[in-house]
Amino acid sequence: MSQPARLRSLYRSLLRELPPRPFSTPEARSPLHQRLRQSFSQQDASQETTPAQVEQLIHYLKAQRQYTTLLERYHPGMDMEEEERIRLSARRVGMNLPKEYGKTGV
Repeated sequence: MSQPARLRSLYRSLLRELPPRPFSTPEARSPLHQRLRQSFSQQDASQETTPAQVEQLIHYLKAQRQYTTLLERYHPGMDMEEEERIRLSARRVGMNLPKEYGKTGV
């Protein structure tokens, strides 16, 4: 594979691993997107990062994305409030928590 084609492939792989943006206009691009675009467009002039380093970054970003996905899958109550987590745990084993006296809206 020629050098420009390989760099283009690495650039696209990096963009795939970053969080998606709703609209990809130049004004809506994040600073990280802009920095990546600049570094890949100026890759011929200065070799500050090698393709091997970029591949290593891509593997790291993939692993981080998979790690986050697995955390969300196997620990679904991580971002819940404690009261909601307890209620759902009780329902999981077939129990319902009693309604608390004095709560509004219940």
